[in-house]
Amino acid sequence: MSDTSHTGAVSVDERRVDTAHGSIFVREAPGDGPAVVLMHGFPDDQRIYARLLQLLSPRRAVTFDFLGYGRSDRSATAGFTPDDHAAQITAVLDALDIPDAVLVGHDASGPDAVFYTLAHPERVAHLALLNTVFGRRDALVMPEMTKLLSEPELGTLADDMISEPAQRLWLLQRWGQQWELDSADPDGLAAQSILPQFCGNDSQSDALTAIRSWTAQLPASLDRQDALVAEDALRRIDTPVSVIFGERDRYLGPALAAEIASLFTESELHVVEQAGHYPQYDRPETVAALLSRSRFEPRRGIR
Repeated sequence: MSDTSHTGAVSVDERRVDTAHGSIFVREAPGDGPAVVLMHGFPDDQRIYARLLQLLSPRRAVTFDFLGYGRSDRSATAGFTPDDHAAQITAVLDALDIPDAVLVGHDASGPDAVFYTLAHPERVAHLALLNTVFGRRDALVMPEMTKLLSEPELGTLADDMISEPAQRLWLLQRWGQQWELDSADPDGLAAQSILPQFCGNDSQSDALTAIRSWTAQLPASLDRQDALVAEDALRRIDTPVSVIFGERDRYLGPALAAEIASLFTESELHVVEQAGHYPQYDRPETVAALLSRSRFEPRRGIR
């Protein structure tokens, strides 16, 4: 069964999609296709799109939590590799009868969106990348907390810090300040989408297993991304690509956005003013306008 919540004029349907490794929590605003499918990264969940989802009307829009995050199931068998995430993307598209989507990847899910487009071009009408990475580009400044959690030689230190509640909160506060997030706002992104992943709340357990597993995969994923760049694989993507970055992101900023856009044969670069790492939260109207453009209609594929 699905529950329907109402915020403003657009109804949002909540449901769960069953997979072999647990159920995925999904929110959907009905509308016209192709559906805009919005994917979260690290260390947050689908609530990073709370301000954007309904602004996409009359376009159909979908968000979901990857397994291990948000209100999706915690599973001892679910993996966190790009291939594992691809299987979850397919499960959501199939369950919601979405033949092809405007696939939006933010932060750590950006590479997942690219991988999925390469593997399943018929399922992606348009690829959109928000403040993300792809390989070890010259302009990439890896956030310190991501480095701490992903460097193999720092694994013991990272585990010790994450397992200690006071150290975990200190890391989060420092990270939030660097991303210009207002941790004191109970309705803000930090409190609603990020803190629950580390500390849990009444509606979900923490996502520490997913956080540690996902970040542990980062070096191997970056290697895979670099190999695809070396092979010019991204230039074979015929699907239209939009790269949308907030200008104030001190790590994944406009220079990196330009480098990522240059990896594709056909791409549009949009730098969103007065927005940081989460342009969909800081400037949702601007991002909604970019994601609702008619150019998102065509679907091509891979050369």
